[in-house]
Amino acid sequence: MNELINIPEYQVSQFNRLFRDVIETNFSYVRIKGEISEIKRATRGQLYLTLKDDESILSGVIWDNKKRDLQFNPEAGMEVVVTGKITTWSKFKTTYQVDIDKVELAGEGALLKLIEDRKQRLKAKGIFDTEHKRTLPFLPNKIGVITSPTGSVIHDIINRIQDRFPTNIDVWPVAVQGHDAAETIINAIKGFNSVIFQDKPDVIIIARGGGSTEDLMAFNDEELAEVVFESVIPIISAIGHETDTTIIDYVSDFRASTPTAAAEKVVPVRID
Repeated sequence: MNELINIPEYQVSQFNRLFRDVIETNFSYVRIKGEISEIKRATRGQLYLTLKDDESILSGVIWDNKKRDLQFNPEAGMEVVVTGKITTWSKFKTTYQVDIDKVELAGEGALLKLIEDRKQRLKAKGIFDTEHKRTLPFLPNKIGVITSPTGSVIHDIINRIQDRFPTNIDVWPVAVQGHDAAETIINAIKGFNSVIFQDKPDVIIIARGGGSTEDLMAFNDEELAEVVFESVIPIISAIGHETDTTIIDYVSDFRASTPTAAAEKVVPVRID
């Protein structure tokens, strides 16, 4: 028993504070690579996720104010590298986690595999089949354009249409990159198709300029692909450059190689 005399004794809160100081002092910001095995959305908007490798797991959280900085929506099965700060929590249970500031896919290979897996799932549903493609109108009365309200793309489309055959254009501004991009594009397609939308366009162009595979990830979103498929209004996809191909290009009724090419496809040249 005498050997126990020199063992330090702590109050619970005292020990938890010391433990927190040890963890947070020795592990400030870290980068951790692993697979997302589980992800849950909390009522206040934050995302709780579990990272795993072959031997163990690590809990993480993306607070609501950090979600806007994400370049894509994290999903179970993704191989990622997260950057964040190790924190501890001991209110109702004792645990530690990484408060995540940034999520990156673990290399181009992981990203391409993710896209290919999505393509195969959607292909199995038959939504890429040519029999489902809608015919584009020869001369639309109104054209709906879903794209960023800033940058050269929208101006290129408007100018090219007006040069060829002046037509009414209804622009639905959206984010074309980042965490919320797919959702805003989905809302735009549903908005144009809504029964309460008066004077609907006869055709829709979804467009953005070029970028890396990660930059274009919003257009590889499965839910977006299904919404494009369900659109009653024909859709032209015009994403990136000629060499860029995204999942919605397989679903849309016509894939234009560039936004300018989409403008040329949607109206003929007017002969005075």
